[in-house]
Amino acid sequence: MSFKQQTNKLLNNRFGPVFLVALLLCGISLLTRLSLLIYSASSVDWSVLNLLKIFVIGLFYDLAAASFAVIPIVIYLWLLPSKWYGRKFSRVLLFIYFFFVVFSLIFNAISEWFFWEEFSVRYNFIAVDYLVYTTEVIGNIRQSYPINSIMVALVLVTAAVVYLLRRYITQSTHIKSSFGKRTKIAVMLLLLPVFTYFCVSHKLKYLSKNQYVNELSGNGMYDFGFAFWNNQLDYNTFYKTLPIKSAESILGHLLQQDSSRTFKNTSRTITNAGTENKMNVVLISVESLSAEFLGTFGNTQHITPQLDSLAKEGLLFNNLYASGTRTVRGLEALSLCIPPTPGQSIVKRPDNKNLFTLGSIFRNKGYNSRFIYGGYGYFDNMNEFFSNNGYEVTDRSALQDSEIHYSNIWGVADEDLFTLSLRELDKDYKNNKPFFAQIMTVSNHRPYTYPEGRIDIPSHTGREGAVKYTDYAIGKFIREAKQKPWFSNTLFVIVADHCASSAGKVELPVDKYHIPMIFYSPGHITPGKFEKLTAQIDIGPTILGYLNFSYDSKFFGQDAFKMKEGDERAFISTYQSLGYIKNNKLVILDPNKKVATYQPDFTTGSATSLPADQKLINEAISNYQMASYLYQKGLYGSVPKNK
Repeated sequence: MSFKQQTNKLLNNRFGPVFLVALLLCGISLLTRLSLLIYSASSVDWSVLNLLKIFVIGLFYDLAAASFAVIPIVIYLWLLPSKWYGRKFSRVLLFIYFFFVVFSLIFNAISEWFFWEEFSVRYNFIAVDYLVYTTEVIGNIRQSYPINSIMVALVLVTAAVVYLLRRYITQSTHIKSSFGKRTKIAVMLLLLPVFTYFCVSHKLKYLSKNQYVNELSGNGMYDFGFAFWNNQLDYNTFYKTLPIKSAESILGHLLQQDSSRTFKNTSRTITNAGTENKMNVVLISVESLSAEFLGTFGNTQHITPQLDSLAKEGLLFNNLYASGTRTVRGLEALSLCIPPTPGQSIVKRPDNKNLFTLGSIFRNKGYNSRFIYGGYGYFDNMNEFFSNNGYEVTDRSALQDSEIHYSNIWGVADEDLFTLSLRELDKDYKNNKPFFAQIMTVSNHRPYTYPEGRIDIPSHTGREGAVKYTDYAIGKFIREAKQKPWFSNTLFVIVADHCASSAGKVELPVDKYHIPMIFYSPGHITPGKFEKLTAQIDIGPTILGYLNFSYDSKFFGQDAFKMKEGDERAFISTYQSLGYIKNNKLVILDPNKKVATYQPDFTTGSATSLPADQKLINEAISNYQMASYLYQKGLYGSVPKNK
């Protein structure tokens, strides 16, 4: 029997439309997989085995997704009596249903393409997270892509496909089938998604050492559903653990270096001899600023002239690594100074009020602690988090329309953000209050738009233009700050929240977490380079150490200036893979209690498997397990006493 005859036989029965839906889903998923494979050809490890993994495992996940996708049509075909199924209205409903199916599948394929272009992965926790902020996300899509033209083309293509399939769509409407017979088939079909939910493991696609092969082996729709149901990962359930006393003991030993004594958990007293230096602090958190963008790190595009100049005039941290791949992870690291916990960032979790933060320490020292953001602070729960954790929040709503030179869906242009920031800082100075301000930029983000005429790259032409505009805005801000009476007593810290891309051939490509940081304060900071490995969670304690502050601390981060040789370490992560870098080794903790040790290449991001280093593994477990434990038990709270 030929394939055409077999297909006709499958379609020529009451549940023929179910087969057609599955065929459409698998076919479009195959084309999507092929397109993404070709797009990422240079990053894929090409071998017969890897191709088999991509397409065989990929088909398996396509069928798993199809088992859920067919539920509505199975129920319809099961419950609709035969005397009604053959009527005109039923055929019309089938056409409408298939139009929706085809439209959704093609729309999903296009969405997957754009998501892959941005993140080089299938749908994951980020895609689910974006559902909460439809205004910003849809606005970003509309400003980044010709969405109207895409939608018109999509409708036309969908109509053409449905027209070509018209005979197959209605082929089953003349088939008579008893309710009993329909029930047997329907029950079997409806048991398939139940089987998929309980028996199909998401980890089946992780069979290759090449991360691109693993991602291509998945199905975007199935992965989205998995991420939706698993957006919170309990550390003790999914990750390797130690007895809590052992983890506390290991962590206490690691944190002894910068304190007079260690108390329970991470609580300890940081003591610095001499007079505290009550300088103002302006911490600029720059959106998606990879180290590779800066000329000082070898970039030849000349897109960061202002930052390169500041790097020469200040102290450049050469070996700093971001905690994660999203802004909320950067905000978490800078404010809480805690390793990234699996799943959602603490910034967006429930019960995240009255935590131990950098802002609360400054406030306790008599400072005004501010968080200033160029967008609307409800996005990513920023207003809620910072306002309940020691900061006064100011966002774009504080600006009049006449004060905004340009804005997109994410917020005002960075130059307008800095104008707002200068205004708020001037208020503190006039009120004789020292200030700590954490400023979050937004312009270096798709759709990469900004005011025309500022730089030599037209707006909306790509990432390089957005980087250069943000660089321009920072330079303008520093020049204007120099005219202020508070400038001479202010420490400026410029750091990225995360890198522009986290994609790589391996699970955690270390080069994709390398970010720049500059300590700048003419007359106070001696120009130079700081070469020690530094974690993003160390930035807060390092600032406090530079100011010679004594205080009670719960931070996991440490003063980088005081770290002894061999004690340096860094934390990098996705929403589920937790990395610990130390002694030129990388330990990765994964769900299902998986642990692995690697030799990372800090230039290419590649990694080679090493025998297990149990000492480093225990250190990694202790940090991540205790971070989750303290947050879950409500032990990472309270404001420190003034010292």
